[in-house]
Amino acid sequence: MSKDLEKILAKLEQLLPPPSPPTDWKASIAFRWRRDGRGGGWLQPVRHVHRMKLSDLQGIDAQIAKVDQNTRQFMEGKPANNVLLTGARGTGKSSIVKGLLNKYHGKGLRLIEVEKSDLADLPAITDLVATRAERFLLFCDDLTFHGAEEGYIALKVALDGSISTTSENLLIYATSNRRHLMPEYMQDNLETKYVGDEIHPGEGVEEKISLSERFGLWVSFYPFDQDEYLEIVGHWLSAFSCSKKEAEQAREEALQWSLQRGSRSGRVAYQFARDWAGKHARKK
Repeated sequence: MSKDLEKILAKLEQLLPPPSPPTDWKASIAFRWRRDGRGGGWLQPVRHVHRMKLSDLQGIDAQIAKVDQNTRQFMEGKPANNVLLTGARGTGKSSIVKGLLNKYHGKGLRLIEVEKSDLADLPAITDLVATRAERFLLFCDDLTFHGAEEGYIALKVALDGSISTTSENLLIYATSNRRHLMPEYMQDNLETKYVGDEIHPGEGVEEKISLSERFGLWVSFYPFDQDEYLEIVGHWLSAFSCSKKEAEQAREEALQWSLQRGSRSGRVAYQFARDWAGKHARKK
């Protein structure tokens, strides 16, 4: 009977997905969390890491300074906060995180990118890195929830509210276009009550605020005005080996490009510069 059972178990084992590979910590400075078919997950090395420089990010010096200071404290083993970067799209929120990795990876900083749907695996990721000598930023880009999803609850607990917490060598950096990570509805405002001269938000609003306020550091980003947008265009054209005269010639087209895209963001400026420089590049 035992032999028959062993045969059945062996066949079942063949039907299961292969076990997760061990993490190759030397393969990269950045990793992505991937779920396996066994209810667990593993860290996949990123083979081609975006080498963004903080000096390439224009018009957001104040925001860079705040996040850089927090990251420097973290790298030095000093108290530091989890960070929420919110605001206008294309203004450099995720690029700051990439730039920080580029700046500090030589000192042991590593990045782990996690999809919103995989945030429920935060405890497993924490256990995986807790004994490592490196310092880790757990990065979740474009984070938005539409209710009490599994990832929402897991993140809320990990940030503050559980007997367990993240390890000392792990911080959570998240970006979002929404300040409170969840959509705002008119119904939430209707729940607001007035008691004397005081305003008391309803439970719906309190629930939305309760997650974002668990991030110790909030950094806000705002749309660029026309002059700032053109400065960023000029910077990237220079990076693509265009002269100042050529940058001046491109101004009108840069403005038309931003109108067509409906945005004067840093991302739009970068995309225009790549397009313009590519069309006007000198033949080698």
